[in-house]
Amino acid sequence: MWKHVASTALTLAIVALLGIVAAIGWGQRKFVEEGPLARAICFQVPRGATMRTVADKLEADGAIASRTIFLVAANYSDRARQLKAGSFRIPARASMAEILDTLTRAGRNTCGTDIIARIGVTQSQVVIRELEPESNRYEEVAAFALDAEDRPEAYAKALEDPATRLRVAVAEGTTSWQVVNELGKVDFLSGEPSEVPPEGWLAPESYEVEKGADRDALLARMRARQEEILAELWPERDEDLPIKTPEEALILASIIEKETGVPDERRLVASVFVNRLRKGMRLQTDPTVVYGITQGKGPLGRGLRQSELRAETPYNTYVIDGLPPTPICNPGRASIEAALHPADSPYVFFVADGSGGHAFAATIEEHNRNVAKWREIERARGKN
Repeated sequence: MWKHVASTALTLAIVALLGIVAAIGWGQRKFVEEGPLARAICFQVPRGATMRTVADKLEADGAIASRTIFLVAANYSDRARQLKAGSFRIPARASMAEILDTLTRAGRNTCGTDIIARIGVTQSQVVIRELEPESNRYEEVAAFALDAEDRPEAYAKALEDPATRLRVAVAEGTTSWQVVNELGKVDFLSGEPSEVPPEGWLAPESYEVEKGADRDALLARMRARQEEILAELWPERDEDLPIKTPEEALILASIIEKETGVPDERRLVASVFVNRLRKGMRLQTDPTVVYGITQGKGPLGRGLRQSELRAETPYNTYVIDGLPPTPICNPGRASIEAALHPADSPYVFFVADGSGGHAFAATIEEHNRNVAKWREIERARGKN
């Protein structure tokens, strides 16, 4: 009898074990298979939320098939404690595994509303945009000048929403004075900058900030980023360049930044200046003269006068030999790369070609022909 009882118990234990194994296998399959979500959504995780409340909402939104499986997986993998607050895009048919990864991985939000203060060379503006989850594309909600007194209601509403992401985006070619001046108009920042950072040493990139972030701290981030970029790129520079220090590379990069807005031209423009430096020719570039006049405090707003082109200033490269004493703007990474890896060309001249780019020349005769063509284009435009 006892043998029969033991045999029955063993059989039941085996059946139970097999059931557990089958249940685990079923749960694992459900965890990684396509989910029930028919359309992509933006899913918000409030600060202080728990994985349990998130699972409840995911199930209520139709994003997961089983909150139990989701919670077991989150706890088993120890990711329940890695939940990130924010707004996240969950694609249609996302599996529970993909959703858990999205909500717990380190990084920025992937959905919701952005407020971007864009600091430009000639104008600055605030743009409000929202990610449309189905297309996964941002749609502009509103835009206005950074110094505008009347601001759209959408701005105040977005600024009050704790899930809204705030960014400050600095364009290539802005000066340090411009950056500091425009940051003073960004009303979701706080504090007063202690000084205008040295020219050229602010990386023109997009920076995510918290509401009330300190302006000085943001400027420090920009400077640290530019130093990081230069430290990364300088050791990989081409051999035998006529620039001897990272600071000189930054000066040359700033001139390249101001001379062309065409990405494919940067290395050719760099080659012109590098060839001139090698030959002992003066750089003869207008943007340096302009900087000597304005000190970077906004655009000149007019053409250069002959007296200004002849004036002896540290930035007049028609008069001085070599590079000016400092950068003339904050160059982007691409212009720094161009300064350190110029194209291999014979060119020592360039002039606008009417298309937004430039015509390059190796001889003065060829350059004069290019200049004549440009003058014809200017005259034709003047008649229209």
